[in-house]
Amino acid sequence: MTAQTILPANSATGAFEVTNSLRFNGSNSSLSRTVANAAVTNAVFSCWFKRSTLSANQTIYSTQAGNEEVRIKIHSDNKLDVYHHDGSNYVYRMQTNRLFVDPSAWYHLVIRVDTTNGTADNRIRIYINGTQETSFAARSNPASDSNIEWFQGATGYIGISEDGSSNPFGGYLAEVAMIDGSTTEHTVFGEFDEDTTTVWKPKAVYGAVGLGTNGWYLNFKDSSSLGNSTGNSNNFTANNLAATDQSTDTCTNNFCTMNPNLGGLYTPTFSEGNLQVAQSTNNQHAITHGTFAVTKGVWYWEVKYIGNTGTSGPSDRAVGIQTPNVSDVFVQASYNSNGSITYYGYDGGEVWDEGTATTADYGTYSQNSILGISLDMDNSHISFYIDGNEVVNNYALGDHASVIATPAVLWPNGTASGTEMGMNFGSPFYALSSAVADANGYGAFEYTPVGYALCTKNLAEFG
Repeated sequence: MTAQTILPANSATGAFEVTNSLRFNGSNSSLSRTVANAAVTNAVFSCWFKRSTLSANQTIYSTQAGNEEVRIKIHSDNKLDVYHHDGSNYVYRMQTNRLFVDPSAWYHLVIRVDTTNGTADNRIRIYINGTQETSFAARSNPASDSNIEWFQGATGYIGISEDGSSNPFGGYLAEVAMIDGSTTEHTVFGEFDEDTTTVWKPKAVYGAVGLGTNGWYLNFKDSSSLGNSTGNSNNFTANNLAATDQSTDTCTNNFCTMNPNLGGLYTPTFSEGNLQVAQSTNNQHAITHGTFAVTKGVWYWEVKYIGNTGTSGPSDRAVGIQTPNVSDVFVQASYNSNGSITYYGYDGGEVWDEGTATTADYGTYSQNSILGISLDMDNSHISFYIDGNEVVNNYALGDHASVIATPAVLWPNGTASGTEMGMNFGSPFYALSSAVADANGYGAFEYTPVGYALCTKNLAEFG
């Protein structure tokens, strides 16, 4: 098998750049359209995806007429599952042994179907980042010349199961294409980078291949019509999706999010593509880390204090940086029950008494305030802003200067029921009154960024 990189940080730049993806909230968002009833023996499905919710049944594409259920999904065991079930048995099924468990990674999926192929194992071929899958936990091939049932005259869904309500996808989809009546090679959709031959990168779909009668190509460039199919009129209806769900987090410029795989004693809940985090359990510590860690460069991100949705009043919550390991957490900006902010350090996994650290009162912030964080790893200091105004200038990292740092959110006391924070590393899930890019033209922030957005284009240059 060819060695490959699963795009945790795709810095390869080619002629084709993917500018937009669509963020699915893992709850009730989807795209839908009535698919024509057609007997099809040849078809190709392609998409790029980045997961947010792990270890749950999540649908990428589905449709059902009567008992004939067809799904492309990630199973709760984090394996890809492609199947047709007739209500009693699997007509065909391909379930990978490969696990998809990296919430920082963009994956490319191609499914080539040709039931006219005389070799049974070639009737459905699956490619992940340019390499054909050959190891399967479950495999049963379709019969020769059989209808794959991807087009059944019923509603086809992207991002949720065929009932329109269960097994929702949580994460990001980009460059979603269905090619009807073709056995198009996977190399039409992507190629290995000539300079980094283990990195698979996208190619332009539009104009490179015909979509066929029932096919579509979704690039999510029109935030007012997210389900538009470029190249034909096989458009989808957006359900519980808004213009703010259009994202610039893509397979050619991957943005930081928060990481559900890294947490402390109690992991908070995640939503909105791992950009909204909440702690809803009383009297427990909760912590979450970013997906990108840095050792050099100057970086900027914003955090919106969404507010308290529970019955208890505000309690301590903090934003700042820490190591990917919970055992060493340092510079934080803490919001206390009186509304003041203190910046402090603690070590060894235990919170120091604030009296042993910096206890100055740097001001207050309230619901919907935007906290800005500027991390200068080159000069070993960090600065904090409240609604665009600097409140802490160049707080020294001290002994921690050489430590790898990640963005962090912390509930030190863990007593705040329903407190939520919204992260913006350059592709926010919430609306901005302004949209200010960094000096490289990447990201969209409420205030002028003091540093660069945490995305792979910038990491390739400065990180």
